[in-house]
Amino acid sequence: MNAVIDAPKTAPAAIDPPPVVRTAAVLWLTAVAFGVLETALMAGQILHEGSATFAGLLPQMGFRLVVFGVAVHLALRLRHGANWARWTIGVMLGVFGTLSLVIEPVQFLLAGGSIGEAVAGADAVWFAFAASRIAHLVAVLGAMALMFQPRANAYFRPALRSA
Repeated sequence: MNAVIDAPKTAPAAIDPPPVVRTAAVLWLTAVAFGVLETALMAGQILHEGSATFAGLLPQMGFRLVVFGVAVHLALRLRHGANWARWTIGVMLGVFGTLSLVIEPVQFLLAGGSIGEAVAGADAVWFAFAASRIAHLVAVLGAMALMFQPRANAYFRPALRSA
């Protein structure tokens, strides 16, 4: 028998992601978890108020579910060195997702509202939503900062990756 033919075929050794990439992926997954919490709080509040039915919320909840699923997939691909996933999640959620997180509060403030006014009329659900939104935003900004650090850039270089 030929030793070359009978030699076990092994995949090349995987390159472990640097801590900045692992942490960025965890932060993206954390952001998704906060997004799920915000969706649940929002849907619960709307249903409690009776301003919409569950069936009426399904399209928006379905859209969010798809976005969350794509974000989880991208975060996992990011961790495995897929540079396309880094850029996709960076643009999709880092830019457009961040805008969706801050647009409503910014519009409220630009229309003459104040933080004191918002807090004065707040209930427990509002505070839970606000805390979740702040943590969500911090996770996104942290992930964005980490996944473009020099050590992350080196990890995603084409010479090291073919993902």
